[in-house]
Amino acid sequence: MNGQIWETRPLEFWAKAKELRAQWEQSIESQDTVVGQGNTGTAGTADWQRAFPAMAVIEDNPRGSTIAAKDMAFARKARIASEIRGWGREICGYHGVLWGCQFLGYQADGSPFPLRKLVAPIPCVCDSHTKRGIQCRDFTPVPQWMNDFTMYLGDHDPEREVEMANHKTYNILRVINDIERIFGQKFDEERMEQMLRSASKVKEYRKEIFLLQTSVPAPLCAKDLYSFYTLGGLVKIDPQETENFWKSVRDEIKWRVDNKIAAVGTERFRFMEAHPPQYSFLKYYRYLEQYGAVCIGSQYTNFTAAQLERKADGRVDERAYPPLRPAEEYITREDLFRNSPDSDVRLPHHFKQDEYNRPYALNEFADIYGCDGAFFWIWRSGVGCTLTRKEQAMRLRKDGYSVLTYEGGAPGDPTDLDEKRMLENLDSWMAVNGLRKYEN
Repeated sequence: MNGQIWETRPLEFWAKAKELRAQWEQSIESQDTVVGQGNTGTAGTADWQRAFPAMAVIEDNPRGSTIAAKDMAFARKARIASEIRGWGREICGYHGVLWGCQFLGYQADGSPFPLRKLVAPIPCVCDSHTKRGIQCRDFTPVPQWMNDFTMYLGDHDPEREVEMANHKTYNILRVINDIERIFGQKFDEERMEQMLRSASKVKEYRKEIFLLQTSVPAPLCAKDLYSFYTLGGLVKIDPQETENFWKSVRDEIKWRVDNKIAAVGTERFRFMEAHPPQYSFLKYYRYLEQYGAVCIGSQYTNFTAAQLERKADGRVDERAYPPLRPAEEYITREDLFRNSPDSDVRLPHHFKQDEYNRPYALNEFADIYGCDGAFFWIWRSGVGCTLTRKEQAMRLRKDGYSVLTYEGGAPGDPTDLDEKRMLENLDSWMAVNGLRKYEN
């Protein structure tokens, strides 16, 4: 099977993305920083902990995945250190790697592990998120705060959503007040307001980017996305830097779409994922590119997927939700959070709400991005990522999509991954779809 050959070019924003990532890495190593464990995100990219003068709250995902991808030998050593402490391989690989660094006392480059000084676990549908903070608290006795993940199933209930927002606001304010008292740091409302306004703009840039990602040829591939999509979110950087970066990404992607610049020059088969890949084996994307197959992303990378829908006239545009509350100016600290609730107050988004509330969410995703098929990792740990996955695969097959599933341990733990067998399965999948490798 032959197809169109598209022009390809390196991403111009790549150097800036690497620079911002390096800045974040350096910031969490500072001895003057109050390093916490968890993720304190609110309103997309705005994280309230960054409104304190010297605080950084670290989520395991970007750190654990980076170590797993860059230094497999050390990542395994760290996971063994976790196993020795009694944590089995059913624990998320991110946890095993970061906890192992903590138990060993040093990181992959030999530098001392920055011990956490507080714990504020992310309230998330993946139950083990809470465990991340508890382990750090048990290792060194530090203050711990908990939050709630507010959600419900069924039709929108405006009164219920307002009460959910009130509850989350109370939780956040309680933590902030305690941190001010314990660490003697003053929360900066003006900086928080700046972050919220910046986050609103970043959300719009991201929506535009993933609308552009529906183009043929795809301007980005999943491997590109996994390299920078956490910037400004889990990888916390200055709000203005975040805004400027995502604007530059939007501008470049628009130019690439206008000029038919492809992520994969031989694109002829588009496939989707649903959640994280095996981070030590990202070369599988490049392997499939030999067949002209491009991964356009997943619900994990394409944040706005649940916010896009195909309209009655065939257009793809933003999904319309009933307004949560009238817009108000930010006046008090309470206003900052009451008028900027976390994404889990609104339904659905890319975790359980999507899979419970809209059973055909992945079919809709495949339609929006013009996919020919889907590749699903079936993880034995991190159950929030694989819940209902096989049922979703059957729904996609019913609608005519080609689906391959492959079982593994965890995105950050390649212990049980048989790379040779996986590549053989990918070869068979491509053959079923009538594709052969390009000779050159």
